[in-house]
Amino acid sequence: MKKNIAIIMGGYSSEYKISLKSGNVVHNYINKLKFKTYRIHIFKEKWVYVDDNENEHPINKNDFTISLETGTLRFDCVFNAIHGTPGEDGLMQAYFELLDIPQTSCDYYQSALTFNKRDLLSVLKPYGINAAPSYYLNLGDEIDEEAIINKVGLPCFVKANKAGSSFGISKVHEQKNLKSAIEKAYKEDDEIIIEAFLDGTEVSVGVITYKGETKVLPITEIVSENDFFDYEAKYEGKSQEITPARISKVQQVKVEELAKRAYEVLKMKGYSRSEFIFIGDEPFMLEMNTTPGLTTESILPQQAEKAGISLEELFTSAVEEALNKKG
Repeated sequence: MKKNIAIIMGGYSSEYKISLKSGNVVHNYINKLKFKTYRIHIFKEKWVYVDDNENEHPINKNDFTISLETGTLRFDCVFNAIHGTPGEDGLMQAYFELLDIPQTSCDYYQSALTFNKRDLLSVLKPYGINAAPSYYLNLGDEIDEEAIINKVGLPCFVKANKAGSSFGISKVHEQKNLKSAIEKAYKEDDEIIIEAFLDGTEVSVGVITYKGETKVLPITEIVSENDFFDYEAKYEGKSQEITPARISKVQQVKVEELAKRAYEVLKMKGYSRSEFIFIGDEPFMLEMNTTPGLTTESILPQQAEKAGISLEELFTSAVEEALNKKG
């Protein structure tokens, strides 16, 4: 009997369009001989199964089942393709844990932690993983521009603490632009992290569980045509993503070791993609994504391909890992 796999996509954040693309790619490429897949759209106003004729069938949130003419549809596993809340911040993970349904991404604590940039970097610091000097603000806090600039210097990055895909991020070159950058970040989140600008090579390192082992994928170098790796650079072709990255062997070994250490220290599972910037040979971590983009153009699938892992193998393996862990 084929296992029933729910591919959840959409979400409640600004990233929902990218998530829908990711989810459809998973639906198209996953091994259909092993699994029967169902596209599940998760939005604030509705949770629905979208069938091949684009008809919508409501999800019963009490047990994540669907009533169809053929009977009640239950799922053996959930493939999580939601970027941002509620798929990348622990909410869906906790829900499925309560329902005892295995899912492909990390567990709820790891998901909530990694989604919070400030907390993630604080937790990893004792394990020798460096981050840029930073300044924290919460909505309602007094904005002391002098104190901020004394701490992080100029230029600096103003980021929403819990948001992905570069939403709410600004690079600030002059103090007069600091306030507007903070206001922009607050539109995405009520917590902000302001970081010193690190002038070096930016790389993205995919780490996954594959065939029962922690596997570091080939490293991608990010070269943005814009001032930094913003939304346009990520999703509208305004960047070069070079895999494998043009870095030295020393840099490669260091960043692979740190990315793997972060994955294992946090007891991660599923996919992760961590961003680092090199200052000399030292990698500084920016963030970790736990439901990275999964379109054919996305970084993690590119890295997997370089490692000789096809999209079908990448997606099928994630489901098998989740089912095995449950078993």
